[in-house]
Amino acid sequence: MKIICIGRNYADHAKELNNAIPSSPVFFLKPDTAILRNNAPFFIPNHSNDVHHELELVIKINRLGKHIEEKFAPKYYSEMTLGLDFTARDIQQDCKEKGLPWEKAKAFDGSAPLGKFISAEPLKNGDLNFELLKNGKLQQTGNTSDMIFNINQIIAYVSQFMTLKIGDLIYTGTPAGVSKVEKGDILVGNLDGQELLSCKVL
Repeated sequence: MKIICIGRNYADHAKELNNAIPSSPVFFLKPDTAILRNNAPFFIPNHSNDVHHELELVIKINRLGKHIEEKFAPKYYSEMTLGLDFTARDIQQDCKEKGLPWEKAKAFDGSAPLGKFISAEPLKNGDLNFELLKNGKLQQTGNTSDMIFNINQIIAYVSQFMTLKIGDLIYTGTPAGVSKVEKGDILVGNLDGQELLSCKVL
């Protein structure tokens, strides 16, 4: 099982980090050791002093596929949830400046909390709102219509380069509003008003 993360998929987030708007999906991978399930707490890693939360809609691949046509992409997922892409922003910046890969900043243990999965039919039938509450206050809001590349486009694009397998996860990008997390923070993710994710930072 692999975790495929889409970067810079919301224009407002790309702008807040002074990144260019991509002309094709940008993606990277996380290992399965990054996953946190069942609202397990997140421990800030010792190697970073500037970890940021990034709330994302997540879909789960339900069939084997390679070179998937965009029109057939909806057949390749039936469940969705919310997840967090924790990013060590200080490490990421250092890697960028040196032209190095980002794994130390993105793929560390526990960097991918995952919420409760629900049916993806509402997503296939229309746009969905999602939000992150940080210590009870609204911190991030997004709507799937604001994605630069929609889910079908993402599936079609990524499957050109690697086979998608049952159980693979795709984190579809984060809207603006990312911020540093501190010990004691409580992060709650809601999808169309339904709480799917809660994570305490330790």
